[in-house]
This record gives sequence, structure tokens and C-alpha cells, in this order.
Amino acid sequence: MLESVDLKAKMPKADFKKLYAELEIRLGELQRTVRSAQIPVIFVFEGWEASGVGAAIGNLLGPLDPRGYKVHTFIAPTDTEKLFPPMWRYWQAMPARGSIAVYDGSWYVQILTKDDKIREPGVRALVYERMRTLERHLTDDGTVILKFWLHISKSEQARRFKKLNKDPALAWKVTKEDWRRHRQYGRSRQIIEEMLRETSFPNAPWVVVPAHDHRYASALILKTVAKALDSAVRKRSRKRTPSVELPRRGVDPLAKVDLRLSLDRAQYQELLPQFQKELLRLEHLVYPTRIPVAILYEGWDASGKGGNIKRLLAGLDHRGFEVIPIGPPEGDEKTHHYLWRFWRHLPKGGHLTVFDRSWYGRVLVERVEGFATPQEWRRAYNEINEFEAELTSFGMVLVKFWIHISKAEQLKRFKERERIPYKQWKITPEDWRNREHWNNYYEAVSDMLAWTSTPNAPWTIVEGNDKLHARIKTLRTVAEAISRKIEEVEDDNNKRPKK
Repeated sequence: MLESVDLKAKMPKADFKKLYAELEIRLGELQRTVRSAQIPVIFVFEGWEASGVGAAIGNLLGPLDPRGYKVHTFIAPTDTEKLFPPMWRYWQAMPARGSIAVYDGSWYVQILTKDDKIREPGVRALVYERMRTLERHLTDDGTVILKFWLHISKSEQARRFKKLNKDPALAWKVTKEDWRRHRQYGRSRQIIEEMLRETSFPNAPWVVVPAHDHRYASALILKTVAKALDSAVRKRSRKRTPSVELPRRGVDPLAKVDLRLSLDRAQYQELLPQFQKELLRLEHLVYPTRIPVAILYEGWDASGKGGNIKRLLAGLDHRGFEVIPIGPPEGDEKTHHYLWRFWRHLPKGGHLTVFDRSWYGRVLVERVEGFATPQEWRRAYNEINEFEAELTSFGMVLVKFWIHISKAEQLKRFKERERIPYKQWKITPEDWRNREHWNNYYEAVSDMLAWTSTPNAPWTIVEGNDKLHARIKTLRTVAEAISRKIEEVEDDNNKRPKK
């Protein structure tokens, strides 16, 4: 892509002023249209050091209402950001529908970093896939993504570095590291070429901008943005959504669940403190090894999720965990991609987060109640699998529980909640209404278990008719999962050559 760029391209000042005046009005109109159409927009700016990214961003944003955009600058991750999956910090800055986000530096920092490990082709391939997945999730949800690479030659970069060095007010902008990277321009160019080739697709294209002449560069960016926003508005008005085909489910995962399994109280009272003590020990090991742990609970209404979570956490150090109750999206949650609110609450390394309901609402309640379109919830199975694969590849322990009870047992518990005064707050008309859709939910649950139970993130179906059995099974499952990960980390550490 870089070899075809005409770095000699220029634009006279008069032509630029005329074009800018025309596009200034048009871009303002398009921003207002994008806002009313609720289209999220992301502009990614990357480029060689001293290529003029800051000036290009300034010229782009000049015609826009500053209340409708936000600029984010990303450099190497901080020590805190390193405790989360690599894409976590970018999800924090995702624009709401109708807003514009400008990234000065982006997830491509991972490729452009000076870290020698990223120079290994196998490592880069995984990073490219992670980037493609992120962009596909966003664009499938309606986000407009445009990526600009500002290109200058090695000699032009050297000329600009020297010019900056001569100005005492600007000399700080050119560091020894910048000159070191300048000397490796050729090797860096090979990686940049590969990056552009591997991550430029119609849904999120790269636009290589000849940046020797700042007016030509800004004009090209302004025209590209205007064309892309206009196209997005037209596309939204047509509202054409591609269909999503699903595989055949096969065997019903719930059909073989033995709900007769139970545990007598004497065994329960013996095992419960043992597992709680073991979980506290594991919590103390998780922190220094910086292993993040996410545990999510799904299940029928009245299946005992709350009591189960309470016993799971009762013996832990409260400073090391957090419980995230998930209900219908509210406020900003409604204006973002459905995974956004879950990315925000992921545990950092060394901590544990329990999700009381989770991202699976997309393929359960949102599917059954019609809050998501068929295309949206069908697409979500693959999106969720990719999301969880990213978490586990980072080293996160991910434990997923479906607490299963029979329809008769649910009715028994509903009536008990109505009868016992201190339990009445637990039963609502919504619970009874949901029960009327039992068969639809059953089908959705079966699909969810069949299509999102993967080797890296399997579902554990918990036989929940007996609460005592269910509690011990979940505690045992969590303890075993964390123990396996700690052993895996220790084995990896032992295999590494000592310095």
C-alpha cells in the first residue's frame, strides 16, 4: 500500500481554502445527521513520528461541533492497564451512538510498539486477529470506522526532526527513541505494510495519506470523511441487515440433566466450610500471580443464584472481589454496543468478579422478548465466543454456570415466596409473566448452551432443584478452575529460563 503513494502530491493554498470552506458546511451537516441517526463514528489516526497527525486531526475537527466528539490519545499501556486484556482500555473510550471518537494512537499501538516480542510473526498474527475481531464487532453493530496512516519518507522525517530540534520550544518532541526508530525505518516500514494489508477491509479500511504537504493530507482526509459519513447515512436509511445462519443444535444439553441429585444437610455443613476455606486460600494465591477471575451466573427465575453467590463469596476477603448485578441496560449502556458495559466491569489481574446475569442476556431475554432483532441475537453467539476467547487467551479464569431447575420446582418456589413475608420482595409480576414463556426460554437456553460452550469457556450446568447440592457444586467447580490456572502459571514460570 505504501509503495503506490505519491509523496510529491501537493495542493495550492487557494485550492485548499476553497475546498475547506465547502466541506466545513457539509461536515457540520453530516455530524448533525449522524447524531440524529444514532450512528457511532471512530476515526483512527496513526503515522510516522513527525508526520503531522496533530495538525490533521485539528483540520478535521475544525468544522465540527466540539460537543459531539472526543479525542483520545493512546500510548504504551500503564501498569494498571496491563492488568486487563489488551482491548479493555479501548472499549472504555468507545463512542456512544451519534457521537464521534478520534483516536490519536489506537489498538494499533500494539503493532507499532518498540517491544521486540511483537516482531515475531506468530505473535503479530494473533494481534491482527484480535484487531479484526474488535472492528467487526463494532461495524456489525453500525459503527463507522475510518483509519488513516500518515505517510512520509525517511528523508522527510529526518528533515522534520532536525527542524524541531532547532526550536528550543519544540526540541522535546524528538527523543533518542525517535531517532533510534528512524534508523530502523526500513524494518518498521515492512511491519507497517503488513499491518495495513492484514487489517484493511471494507468495513474498516485504511486510507494511506501522503503527508509531505499538510494541505493535501488534510484535504484528502476531509473528503474521505465526508464521503464515508454520507455513505453511512444512506446505508442506515435503507436498513438492510444481512441474515445470519446458525448451525443445527443436535442433542438438547438440558435433556440429560438429572435434577434428582441432592445432598443431605450433614454433608453440606461439612463440605461448605472446607470449600470456603479453600477458596480463600486460592484468592490469596490469585493476587500475587495476577490471575483475573470472572464467574457468571445464569439460571431460571428462583433457581437460587443469589443464595449460591452468597455462599461462594462468604469466606473471601471482600477487598478482592466485586459482584456486578446485571439488569436491563440503562443510561449510557443503551447507547453503546451491548458488550461495552461488560468490558467496563471485567476484573483486573489478581481480582475476582461475579456477574449475576451477564452478556448472555443478548441470546436469552433479548431474544425471547424481542429486544434484539433476530440478526442481532443470532450474530451474538459468535461475538460472545470471540469475546470469551480473548478473555481466556489473556489468562482469565472464566467460569460459567447455568442453574437448572424444573418447571414444577420453580412454581413451588414462587408460591413459597408469596407465602413467606420476608421472601415476598423476591417475587414480582414480571417473574410470573416470564414463566408463561418457559418453553421459549427453554429453547433459547438450549441454543445458548450448545453454541457457546467451548473448550476455553465451557458451561457448567448445575442441578438446582436441591439448593445444597447446587451450592457445593459451584464452589467445587470454581476452586478446581482456579487451581488449574495457578498450576498452569506456575508450570510456565518454572519453564522460563532464569535470568
